[in-house]
Amino acid sequence: MWLVILPIALLFAIILLPLPRIGGNVIIGLLAAAAAAALLGGLGPLAIVEAAISGIDKLAWVIMLSIFGSLYAEAQVRLGAMQTALDSFRALFGRSTAGLIAAVILTLVLSGSLLGDAIAAATVIGLLVIPTLAAIGLAGERIAVIIVMGAVIGSGMPPISQSFFLAASLTGIDPGTILGMAYLTMSGSVVIAILTAIRLCRRASAAGLDAPPPLLAVLRERWRTLIPMLVLLAIVVVASLGFNIFERTPVLADGVAALSEVPILRGLAFRVVLAILVALLVSLAFRTVRRQAGEVAVAGLRNVAKTVQIQLCAGVMVGVFYNAGLINVVQQATSHLAPNLMATAGGLATMVVGMLTGSQTTAQTMIVSIMAPALTNLGQSPEAVAMGAANLAMAGQSMPPVGLTTFVVAGLVGGVIGTRVDPVKTMVMALPVTLYFAFVGFAFWLWG
Repeated sequence: MWLVILPIALLFAIILLPLPRIGGNVIIGLLAAAAAAALLGGLGPLAIVEAAISGIDKLAWVIMLSIFGSLYAEAQVRLGAMQTALDSFRALFGRSTAGLIAAVILTLVLSGSLLGDAIAAATVIGLLVIPTLAAIGLAGERIAVIIVMGAVIGSGMPPISQSFFLAASLTGIDPGTILGMAYLTMSGSVVIAILTAIRLCRRASAAGLDAPPPLLAVLRERWRTLIPMLVLLAIVVVASLGFNIFERTPVLADGVAALSEVPILRGLAFRVVLAILVALLVSLAFRTVRRQAGEVAVAGLRNVAKTVQIQLCAGVMVGVFYNAGLINVVQQATSHLAPNLMATAGGLATMVVGMLTGSQTTAQTMIVSIMAPALTNLGQSPEAVAMGAANLAMAGQSMPPVGLTTFVVAGLVGGVIGTRVDPVKTMVMALPVTLYFAFVGFAFWLWG
């Protein structure tokens, strides 16, 4: 068992301790853990390269989803689709403060779904909505909690759900098998977030709020900005009903089949990634996006640069752990343990890492990559393991007292409105959504 404990201890030490130069660096921690595992497992240089390729290949669809999802999301911001979505939601819910809050949360959820990352969604859409929320007299913490809840939910919302796709990848199942349950659980979180935000902001005044234009007027003027998004949704929804256009189109099907045989690049052949690519091409048909293509590429890649670097290094670590036999060691060592004990300890660890790093990606990579094989070996359903992992990792992103996501949002809001925003108070306000994700996650892991 020391073969597993030492690399994991090294990983935690580098990420969580204030070590000189390397303390808190997730990338160095992942690579150091991989190097330690390779050394203890007796892997040579060639075997390490093979393991790295194998591990990155396991996460290929998630990596491609991050890259092209971010490029697509940036294109939608430049096209004005996010503003159209916000105005449409506002028109739908009316001029009231409750309507504005619901519209903002739904826009954040939509943006987070496209970006797959809570911090990125909070940054991109936060700057768009903070002035409007401040205009109705909300305190900084209340503005921040609305953004935090919407962004965290968005990071897991299908159809472009990085957290559920990553959980499925680490568990070794097709993500399509859990998307139905993902829609159900995420919809519940949206309702809780809206009700929580409305309760917190019930004393806000709509006096300084401009009346939104009628929904038909918004759509009549800017419906074209929603075309790429509608194309994406149509492809994904039709595929979920059993008609995959990329497998039914003769020439295209051959190309996708050939691509799916190439390690790592096979991530491009995943149907949601292909749908994003189609929607991105449709976006480029608009002059506004085409003229800013270079800026879209730079900004989109910058938004997910750190996330993709972490995913690549995570792939290296996961591949080395598998090829060095560490996963088998964990399965053998835990085979006599009670599944509930394993699930409880693993769930708490997942939330703690998500809290400290502000990233469901890091939390899943560090904990779920080891817990998933152990739990399935103990008889848990792979689908339940994946569902639990995704929800527990999202719970960690807003968990008090040191949730990195909330610290980032609090700083962003404070900078815009010119006042200090208390991040811990914001985390406490977001507890209904945080505890909801934790409850759902543990429910799948303990009773799934």
